[in-house]
Amino acid sequence: MARPIVAIVGRPNVGKSTIFNRIIGERLAIVEDRPGVTRDRIYGTAEWNGKPFSIIDTGGIEIFDEDELLKQVRMQAELAVEEADVILFIADAKAGLTPADETIAQLLFRSNKPIVLGVNKMDNPASTDEIYEFYSLGLGDPVALSGTHGIGVGDLLDELVKRLPEKPEELYGEEVIKIALIGRPNVGKSSLVNALLGEERVIVSDIAGTTRDAIDTPFEKDGQQYVLIDTAGIRKRGKVYEATEKFSVMRSMQAIERADVALIVINGEEGIIEQDKHIAGYAHEAGRAAIFVVNKWDAVEKDDKTMQRFTESIRDHFLFMPYAPIVYVSATTKQRLHKLLPVVQNVAEQHSMRVPTNVLNDIVADAVAVNPPPTDKGRRLRINYITQVAVKPPTFILFVNDPELMHFSYERYLENRIRTAFPFEGTPVRFATKRKNDGE
Repeated sequence: MARPIVAIVGRPNVGKSTIFNRIIGERLAIVEDRPGVTRDRIYGTAEWNGKPFSIIDTGGIEIFDEDELLKQVRMQAELAVEEADVILFIADAKAGLTPADETIAQLLFRSNKPIVLGVNKMDNPASTDEIYEFYSLGLGDPVALSGTHGIGVGDLLDELVKRLPEKPEELYGEEVIKIALIGRPNVGKSSLVNALLGEERVIVSDIAGTTRDAIDTPFEKDGQQYVLIDTAGIRKRGKVYEATEKFSVMRSMQAIERADVALIVINGEEGIIEQDKHIAGYAHEAGRAAIFVVNKWDAVEKDDKTMQRFTESIRDHFLFMPYAPIVYVSATTKQRLHKLLPVVQNVAEQHSMRVPTNVLNDIVADAVAVNPPPTDKGRRLRINYITQVAVKPPTFILFVNDPELMHFSYERYLENRIRTAFPFEGTPVRFATKRKNDGE
C-alpha cells in the first residue's frame, strides 16, 4: 500500500534537514555497507504509533534560481502543497517570525491541506516566550522543538500522525502482480505501458513530465493478471518545475509502495544518470522485486559489443542491485517486448518464495563448515539456526550467540550461499540477527 506523504517546508537554515534526519532515524544514513548505494536522499520512510508514512525534505531539492529568497521558498511550498498529504512547516525560534514565514503560511493556508507548525531551535525547554509570535500565522498551536537535541520531536510526530489520511483498502488480490513503472521523466514509461497493452491508453508526449497522475491499468496475459502502475512525472508549470526534477521521485515512491515488481526504466539513448540511481535505490530499500528495462534500444547505434558494454555500465552504477535482471526493449518498435512479462512473472515468484527451515539450516551449516565465521577479540560468532519470517521480500532471521559478532561481509557470504541454492532472481533479501534467547 502507498504510504501517505509528509513534506517538510520552510525557508533555508531553519533546520529542516536536521528534523528530517531525526524523524527517519538512522535508517537511511547508511543504507548498506555496499558500494554504489546513493546516500544523499531527500526522502525517507518513518513510522510513529503504528502509522507508516513517507517524508520528503524540500530543503534537499536543488533549485538553481538566481532570484530572491522568497521566490525559492515559494517554489518549495507550492511543490509540497501539490504533492503531499500533510505539510510540516518549520520555523526558527531564534530568528523569530519573518516575512518569508508569512509568505509560506499564506500559501499553505489556501491549500486546505493539513498543516503542522513546528518552531525549531527551542533548545531551552524552560524558555517558551519565542513561540508566541508564531500564533499570528493562523496555523494552530505551534509545536516547540529542538531538532539538534531531539526535544519535542515526539510531540511533533503525535500531531503529524493525527492528520494522516486513513489507509485505503487494497484494490487487488494476492494473485495479481502489481507492476510499477518508475524512472525519471522522458525515459518512455507511458510509451512502454501502451506497448505492453497494445493500445493507446496513456497520453504519450515527447515533453518530459506530461503524465499527471499515477494511472492503474489492469490487464491479463497468458492467464496471469497484472496491474500496471504508470508513475507520473512532475507537473510542469514553467521553469519552476523544470528546475525541480528530483521531486518526481516522490511519485515513484508512492507507486513503489503499492507494487510487487518495479520496472526501472532507463533511456538507452541517454544512458545512466544520477537520478536513475536515486529511483532504483528506493525500490531496493523498499524491498521490491526489480527489473532494469532499457528502453529506446532501437535508437541506439550498436556494434556487437554495445549491449555488453551497457550491461557492464548498469552493473557498475547499481552495485547494490546485482540481483536485478536487465531487459532491452523498444516501446516504439516493440523489439524484445515479448520477453518482459515472463521475466516479471519469474521475479514476482522469486519475491514471494518461501524456503523450508530445514533446507535453510542445511545450507548455512555447509557454509559455516566451508568458511567458519572469523573471531573478534577472541570470540567467534556461533549461528544456532536460521528461519524465514517473511516474503516480499524474502526475510530471514539468524539466531546467534551475539549479534554484534555478525560482520556485514559474513552476512553477505551467507546471502550468496543461499542465493546459490535459491537464486531469488530480481528480489532483494533481508537478514536480521537475534540473540538466541531474545524475545519472539
